[in-house]
Amino acid sequence: MESKANKPYPLRWYDPILLRILPPLAALLIKLLMLTCRLIKKKGLEAEKEALKRSGGKAVYALWHQRMSYNFHYGAARRATVVISQSRDGEYAARLASWLGFKNVRGSSTRGGYRALKEVMEKIKEGERAVIFADGPLGPARVAKMGAILIARETGAPLICGHWSADRCWILNTWDRYLVPKPFARVVVYFTEPIWVPRFAKGKELETYRRLLEDTLNRSARWCDEQFGPERPWRRVKKKDTPEVGPLDITSSVT
Repeated sequence: MESKANKPYPLRWYDPILLRILPPLAALLIKLLMLTCRLIKKKGLEAEKEALKRSGGKAVYALWHQRMSYNFHYGAARRATVVISQSRDGEYAARLASWLGFKNVRGSSTRGGYRALKEVMEKIKEGERAVIFADGPLGPARVAKMGAILIARETGAPLICGHWSADRCWILNTWDRYLVPKPFARVVVYFTEPIWVPRFAKGKELETYRRLLEDTLNRSARWCDEQFGPERPWRRVKKKDTPEVGPLDITSSVT
């Protein structure tokens, strides 16, 4: 019998029709929008190239969920695999990712996660690449999960943090203040030095690498933002005295 974790969410009667129309249309609109943007600065491409050469082409690209939009355009040529949830919404996201040039496996922290993690690791061991949204699909924002660290440890692939920012963006009122570059925006891209997780790392050592990943992701996103001004907000808040960026006081509250 098929387990609950592996069984996909049921689609509604109209979903098969929409799934044939919306993903390719959305992919076309995304591509047209991103093509209007002008990439004015790239940093860290040599470090990425050397890491891929050393690893035989395999890599784990880690980024914050907030920076997904332009990365789906800029990173398409890398033909990486993305982990997408088994939810009904995930079916639309999986179709969209395919139209944008990405492979995908289905799973999340609550449904099919172990199977998806295993499948991703097998693909990487064969020399492929994966994209991991380090703070997951629901946050909390800018808190790295352990998944990317475990994948890098088991596969020997480098963890490469890749971010972007633009001079003109829509900042959505989501939990992570999702960013979308506006038409004809100027864009910068930054790939950090790779993080190599030792094969036998465990316990506190794994937590050290998780924190390193979190700090590296924040540093790269901040560098990109500061090419155009102050750091972009990345936390949705309810209280006016709660900061939209940076660490929180213990008295601050977030959604």
